[in-house]
This record gives sequence, C-alpha cells and structure tokens, in this order.
Amino acid sequence: MGVSPEVFYDATRVAILPMGFCYPGTGKSGDLPPRKECAPLWRTPLLSAMPHIELMLLIGHYAVAWHLPQCAAASLTGTVRDWRRYYPSVLPLPHPSPRNNIWLKANPWFSEEVVPALQSRVADVLRS
Repeated sequence: MGVSPEVFYDATRVAILPMGFCYPGTGKSGDLPPRKECAPLWRTPLLSAMPHIELMLLIGHYAVAWHLPQCAAASLTGTVRDWRRYYPSVLPLPHPSPRNNIWLKANPWFSEEVVPALQSRVADVLRS
C-alpha cells in the first residue's frame, strides 16, 4: 500500500475487515478457509455502516468471491490480471503470504502494474 504503520493502523483512515472474525484453525497447507456462516452474518451490515468507502482491497480468493461473485469460479490470477475492470473503487489482490512468492515470480506484471496503481490510488484516497 505504500503507507506508514501509523497510517495503516489508524482506524479513522483504514479499516481491516476479515472474511471471518474467528480463527478457523490450521489445515495441511496453512489456515483453513473462513467459516461459511461468518460473512453472511456480519459483512453486509458492517459495510453498510461505512458508506464512504473509497477503495476496497479484496485480498485473496474468499474476499474476491464474496464481493465479485461473477468471478467466484474464475482463477484468482485471472481476476487480479483484470484489475482495471474494477479499479478505482475495488482492487482484487492475491493474499500476501510467503507461500505466494512463487506466484509473484510467475506474474511479474503484478509488481510492475498493480502495485504502483495500488500505491497511487491509496495515496489519492488518503489525501481526499
């Protein structure tokens, strides 16, 4: 995002909303998916309480599938590659984890195109 920790953790400027508010546990290859009942229960009412969201970063498959249901069956890579379709109010992103280093190496366009656009848009939103 290109912001300082002070800005990132300033709840008046940045909201971090997971797809589930409970930790689902660990599976064979990392954390288990969010529990299916969590997002339908709270996500819409909570987002409705924040009507002035200027930019929503959809981080990972579960967030993309929830907010862009037309992309739920598509590959996350394909959806992220098509980021301009949703920009400037929504930006689908891969989940940031060390396991994605292989993905980042295989998709250099992400660091070359998406990250600079993300940082520019975040800076614009924070200035407004």
